[in-house]
Amino acid sequence: MSINYLSSLIFILIVATIPLAGAIKKINVYDSFLKGAKSGFDIVIKITPFLVGMVVAIGMLRASGAFELIATSLSPLLHKIGLEPDLLPLIVARPFSGAASNAVLIDIIKHHGSDSLIAHTAATIIGSTETTMYVVAVYFGAVSIKNTRHAIKCGLIADAAGIAASIIVCKWLLG
Repeated sequence: MSINYLSSLIFILIVATIPLAGAIKKINVYDSFLKGAKSGFDIVIKITPFLVGMVVAIGMLRASGAFELIATSLSPLLHKIGLEPDLLPLIVARPFSGAASNAVLIDIIKHHGSDSLIAHTAATIIGSTETTMYVVAVYFGAVSIKNTRHAIKCGLIADAAGIAASIIVCKWLLG
C-alpha cells in the first residue's frame, strides 16, 4: 500500500466521518457549515483593511528601491558578518509580507540561479520564518486585540533565530 493511497484513504474517511458524526448527534451539518462559512466571510471582511495596508506598504518599499538602498549601504558590514547583501531585502520583507518575500526570492533565483548558495539560503529563510508583523496585524486586528504584549518580540526573535540558523546551516551543508 503506497503512502499516496493511504493518505487518500484517510482523507476520504475524515470527510465521510463528519456528516456521519453529525447524523449520529442529530446535528444539521449543512446548516452548521453555512453558519461557519458566514462567520468566515465576516472575518475576511474584518481583516481586509489590515491586509491591504500591509500589501501596499511593502509594495511601496519595493518599488521605491528602499530595500536595495539599504542593502547597498550596509554591504561592507554585511560581508564582515558573513551575510550576502542580496539577502537583506528578503530579511526585511519577510516579517511583513509573504508575497513580498516570495517576490524577493524569485528575484534572487533569477539573478543568482536556482542552485546557488544564496538561492538555497533564501528559500530556507522563507521556510524557517514567519510573517510575524502580518500575522499580528491581520489576526490580532481581526479579533480586536490592541495589546500584543510579547507576541511581536517573541515572533521577531524566532524569525531572527530562523534566519541565523538558515544562513549557518546552508553555509555548512552547501558552502
